[in-house]
Amino acid sequence: MKKVFLLVVIMYFGILSCTEDDDKYMDNGTITGIDFRECFCCGGYFIDINDSTYRFDSLPIGSNISLDNAVFPIPVKLDWQMEDTLCIGDEINVLKITKR
Repeated sequence: MKKVFLLVVIMYFGILSCTEDDDKYMDNGTITGIDFRECFCCGGYFIDINDSTYRFDSLPIGSNISLDNAVFPIPVKLDWQMEDTLCIGDEINVLKITKR
């Protein structure tokens, strides 16, 4: 009986440790549309995060969002960081993203 109980406990904790943290993201945001401006540093998409507007060029591979023929706004949750090489100063890299 002790072996069965021990096996059940091990299986329980094994299952808990295998769950992914897909629900944990840095921020909520809203992709609001395309940047149609025609300048050297323009283009991409606008996204509102924490009362600030940023721009990004592309989404990470494997995201569940298609920006081709998208209907904006798109509420999302995401992990992101500021772009290393800033042009205008509002560029970000989207690390992980999913629809809310």
